[in-house]
Amino acid sequence: MNALGNLFMQTFGWLAKLGRSAIFLCRVLAALPRLVTKPRLLIEQIYSVGVLSLLIVVVAGVFVGMVLALSGYRALADFGAENALGTSVALVVVRELGPVVTGLLFAGRAGSALAAEIGLMKATDQLSGMEMMAVDPIRRIVAPRFLAGLIVMPLLTSIFCVMAIGAGGGYFIGVDILGVDASAYWNGIQSSVEFDRDIANIFIKSGVFGAIITWVAVFQGYYAPPTSEGVSRATTNTVVIASLAILAANLMLTAFMFSN
Repeated sequence: MNALGNLFMQTFGWLAKLGRSAIFLCRVLAALPRLVTKPRLLIEQIYSVGVLSLLIVVVAGVFVGMVLALSGYRALADFGAENALGTSVALVVVRELGPVVTGLLFAGRAGSALAAEIGLMKATDQLSGMEMMAVDPIRRIVAPRFLAGLIVMPLLTSIFCVMAIGAGGGYFIGVDILGVDASAYWNGIQSSVEFDRDIANIFIKSGVFGAIITWVAVFQGYYAPPTSEGVSRATTNTVVIASLAILAANLMLTAFMFSN
């Protein structure tokens, strides 16, 4: 009975936190239109979560493209289909690895930073001070960070895909190192990647992932206990929950978008 009672309380706690996060998301969405009159706040957060995350995305894209080209060439060479290397690399990156890996990197770098920043603001009573001055912290602090995540995530994913497929990653290994014909590499990409299905997949998945990551990050930071331990736990929870949510959302989106 004690075990069942503990299980019930934990389940009830998770459901209560999920409901609180949904209400919190509605408050954030309601505050987004006011950012039109304050673009400086949004631009600052785009630089913080987007530009500062660009280096790790570029480097990861290059290495992922190289690995895919090496492993793909080895598999295709067994069937005499080395010229299909461009098709293999492009489809894997565009449909799956591009949005997922970028989302995981974004959660580890920008998501943890957002949670820690807002958590420290709460621990040092900065959010309480804003409320005392009749300034809504959600409009001033949370909403710009949430919208910035929505904007930069598709852009970072596009850059990741370009670096993985292009001259820095798959093309370099496949054409310059392994000797695959350059025209066959690019022709395979042009003939296999469809705009309305594959390119749209990048922006849909990355937009959903960006919303999930920033939602989890700002919620964990906003409701973190005002202690050093509470802020560290919120940062850890952000990375863990956002990563698992990305993988689950990717499964559902892939099953829906490529069900045919």
